[in-house]
Amino acid sequence: MPRFAANIAYLFSERPLIERPTAAAAGGFAAVEGQFPYDTPASALRAQIEQHKLTMLGINTERGGNGQFGMAAVPNREREFDTLFKQALDYIVAVGGSAIHCLAGIVPVDQRPAAERTFIANLTRVADLAAEKNITLLIEPINNIDRPGYFLNRCEHAADIIAKIGKPNIRIQFDFYHAQIMGGDLIRRFEKHLPLIGHVQIAAVPSRHEPDEGEVCYREIYKALDALGYRGWVAGEYFPRGRTEDGLEWLKAAKTR
Repeated sequence: MPRFAANIAYLFSERPLIERPTAAAAGGFAAVEGQFPYDTPASALRAQIEQHKLTMLGINTERGGNGQFGMAAVPNREREFDTLFKQALDYIVAVGGSAIHCLAGIVPVDQRPAAERTFIANLTRVADLAAEKNITLLIEPINNIDRPGYFLNRCEHAADIIAKIGKPNIRIQFDFYHAQIMGGDLIRRFEKHLPLIGHVQIAAVPSRHEPDEGEVCYREIYKALDALGYRGWVAGEYFPRGRTEDGLEWLKAAKTR
């Protein structure tokens, strides 16, 4: 059975962030991850996580200004990326986590070749800084319907980027929601890229609600993860249909299948 985590940027949002680890533990999760927790002191959040014996996973680099969604692949913004990355690295170490999702950013079509060079150079430069702190860097293909213009859309592209960099602590964050929208064939694509996958996220498609509706049969996904030997975490990163606790039957069913 996969190990399940709660993305507390999305789940339990009825509460202040500092209270969400308590709710996640009560809801049956063994780990938590976030997105942009920087307004909450890392020491205070860590205390709550440790109190409930949860595992802290990853956070995102900040989005940056001017309608951006990250800076890692945005040409001529390297200094800004370095600042955002240092912020994320300091926070993840302080909160006791293990990974940073480096948001690539929005890039115009005509800048994509330069963006790829920028992405590779930026990730190469910071990978060793992360490794010194035992932190994994994650890159996530995000679908271009929800996030038009986002640089990284497909796991095949992510795998190519990682191969060009050659750093062992850079891995794919494989979100089944995004992967289904950007090509489907989920189990075979997951199996093909398994050696490079560092983390998994789930949500219903197309609603992005609890993973118990829509066009992806997560019961079969969980069976495949077990059969393929995936030993990482599976994080629920979805928008609850209502109160988070009222929609956790999917988690109970997954644990008892």
